[in-house]
Amino acid sequence: MIGKISGILDMRGPDHVLVDVRGVGYIVFVSERTLARLPAIGQVVALYTDLVVREDLLQLYGFISLQEKEWHRVLTSVQGVGAKASLAILGALGPNGVARAIALGDSAALRAAPGVGPKLAQRIANELKDKAPALMAVEVAPAPVAEAPASPAAPGPAPPQAPAPASAPQSNAVAEAMSALANLGYGPSDAARAVAEAQSTTPEADTPALIRAALRLLAPKG
Repeated sequence: MIGKISGILDMRGPDHVLVDVRGVGYIVFVSERTLARLPAIGQVVALYTDLVVREDLLQLYGFISLQEKEWHRVLTSVQGVGAKASLAILGALGPNGVARAIALGDSAALRAAPGVGPKLAQRIANELKDKAPALMAVEVAPAPVAEAPASPAAPGPAPPQAPAPASAPQSNAVAEAMSALANLGYGPSDAARAVAEAQSTTPEADTPALIRAALRLLAPKG
């Protein structure tokens, strides 16, 4: 299994890139959102990957973060969601948007992805609602940064390294808020729905603000 590749970005296509890893070129399929975040041609890139092996096919799919990769794995566990449909969903919503949509049962948000109709969107929301809390509670590490490959030729200046993409503070605020609500005795599903709703209202909220907003939503009405 190929879990991550690091090398020089050689080419960009509409839905894939070519990464040169010490002279071997890997075609990696990516979402539109991931494609937009990659560095320029000739720069160093690193992607977490998922290898799909079939009788007549070997394809690599690439992701900026482990959270995105994990959501891809979970999405493709749903009948009718192949790798391309998963990338379309992640490209349209991002991993945080997918988490919010599923936690809130918002199948309409999932339909924003090209090729995802009402029935498939509803199936995704229904089948994954119990998995959303666990994925929302995972803190997000910074995206991988590739080391410049060593050249087998005469030593010269190393290729410039791509800057590390910014980490996802909002994602970690979600994870921390989920953990805090669990410590207060709230169930995973209730916590996930409250945090998702709070974040959809105030997407830039830090951890304390997110916890307060979620607690207000969880407070008994009347």
